[in-house]
Amino acid sequence: MAHVKQKGGHELSFDSESKRLGVKLYGGEKAKPGSVIIRQRGTKFHPGANVRRGKDDTLYAAKEGTVTFRDKRKICFNGKTKKVKVVSVE
Repeated sequence: MAHVKQKGGHELSFDSESKRLGVKLYGGEKAKPGSVIIRQRGTKFHPGANVRRGKDDTLYAAKEGTVTFRDKRKICFNGKTKKVKVVSVE
């Protein structure tokens, strides 16, 4: 019978660090220039007026104002239309 507990763990027992993705500023909140509105992977939300997209698809404010969300119809390359969520600062 062992007198010391087993050291370590299974090789797959660790998990990666979470990336803290999601909406950081909600509709109606004030945004300063450069403040992050949404951290995302891919374009779940599209940039609207006064919003820029970073190289990791992060949306941030280009000017000071209030954050607004709306739906917009977009025509795809195959002619179909789909709704996309657009974030803008007004």
